[in-house]
Amino acid sequence: MAMKVYYDLMSQPSRAVVMFLKVTKIPYQACPVALRKGEHMTAEFAKINPVKRVPVIDDGGFLLTESIAILKYLCTKHQLADHWYPSNLKQRARIDEYLEWQHLNTRMFASMVFRAKVIDPRMSGNPMDERKFDRFKGDLSKTLDAIEKVYLKDTAYLHSNNISIADILGICELMQPFGAGVDVTNGRPVLKAWMKRVKEALQPHFDDAHTFLYRVEDQFGIPSKSRL
Repeated sequence: MAMKVYYDLMSQPSRAVVMFLKVTKIPYQACPVALRKGEHMTAEFAKINPVKRVPVIDDGGFLLTESIAILKYLCTKHQLADHWYPSNLKQRARIDEYLEWQHLNTRMFASMVFRAKVIDPRMSGNPMDERKFDRFKGDLSKTLDAIEKVYLKDTAYLHSNNISIADILGICELMQPFGAGVDVTNGRPVLKAWMKRVKEALQPHFDDAHTFLYRVEDQFGIPSKSRL
């Protein structure tokens, strides 16, 4: 029986997991969960994930949540190419270093920029809070500085010269601000070159997974599809 994957491509971590499965050709049964319809808040879905979030995998009755845990599990179970999650202790530690850091940096601030511009005004019916939006953009800018100066300082990918799960998670988060009109690559050639490399390595699955976000960009932001 194929592993079940519960996801919504509106979710950055969901996009990362779905792209990874397609790129690595791991078979799975797609189980879409429409966040916009509140399907993740139902009692039925709570049996799958009590905290009511996606993505989730059901691998023969083994339920696992959290995208990073899922990606590490898949790498180990399927004995994938070593570059995805290195077996070398020090190389793996470098990938883990970014994965731990990104929670309160890349993921937080890229998400909050999008939320302040797109989600909050829609949910509240009020105009965008310009001060909040500018504050989150400033926080995101500091995060992008760190990505370029630390995690891409001497390597083609995040803390590595080969693509890893860190890059898939990272690019999914950094695509989100485009939907809020924020071009994270503006004035950042190192970041732009990295995003281009990662996107090309993940095609055609990258564009497929970002179809929803491209539609949002057409309405509210910058068309990243033509910029990377």
